[in-house]
Amino acid sequence: MERLIVTEDGSHSLYSTRFNQQYHSLQGAVAESTHIYINLGLKPVLESTAGTVKVFEMGLGTGLNAFLAWKLADQLQKPVYYTSVEAYPVSLDEALSLNYDAITGQKGLADIHQAPWSEDYPLSPFFTFRKEHSTLEMFAAADTFDVTFYDAFDPRVQPELWTETIFHKIAAQTRPGGVLVTYSSKGIVKRALAAAGFTVERHKGPGRKTHVLRAIKN
Repeated sequence: MERLIVTEDGSHSLYSTRFNQQYHSLQGAVAESTHIYINLGLKPVLESTAGTVKVFEMGLGTGLNAFLAWKLADQLQKPVYYTSVEAYPVSLDEALSLNYDAITGQKGLADIHQAPWSEDYPLSPFFTFRKEHSTLEMFAAADTFDVTFYDAFDPRVQPELWTETIFHKIAAQTRPGGVLVTYSSKGIVKRALAAAGFTVERHKGPGRKTHVLRAIKN
C-alpha cells in the first residue's frame, strides 16, 4: 500500500513502501513533471513536429506525466501516441486519492488508470494511450519513439534501470534526434547515456533542484 503525501506546490504524490522513496520531488509533483517532462521534453518536440509524436514512458507511477502530456496534446491539438511501462501499478483507489484534476483544472486522471492494459486506448482525438504491465527489461517496443520520459525510481534503489545496457535498449527504440528527459543528473546516469549513444545536456532543475538531464539520440 502506498502512502499519500502532499508536496510543496499543493499537488499530491505517493510514497512507495516497496522502494522507500516518494514518486515525485517533495518541492512539487506537478511543478517537477511540468518542468522536466513537458517543458524540456514533449513541448519542444510537439511544436516542431508535423505528424504524430510518439512518447515512451518508463514508469507510469501516479499517471501524472501521462496526464500532463494528454492535456498538452489537446491544448496544442497535436497528435500524441503514448506508451507507458509499469511493473508495479498503483491501485485505482490510490490513483483516485490524487488531486491532479483539481490542481490543474483538468479532468481525466482516473481514465488513465482505468484504461485497459496492452491496448491502444484513445483518451481524446489527439491522445492515444497504451500501458504495458511489464518490467522495462521484458518490454519489447513495436515502435521507435520521439520522446522518452525516463522516470524510474532513483539509481540508489533501482540501480538495474540506470545502466549502460538499459540505455542501449532505450537508444535502440529511439529515433535519431529523439529526446530523453529525466530528473536524475547523477554521474553514472550521464556516463551510461553517453555510452549508449546520446549527447547529454544538463539543464536547471525545478525549484531548488540544481540540474536535470536532457539527452539527444545521436
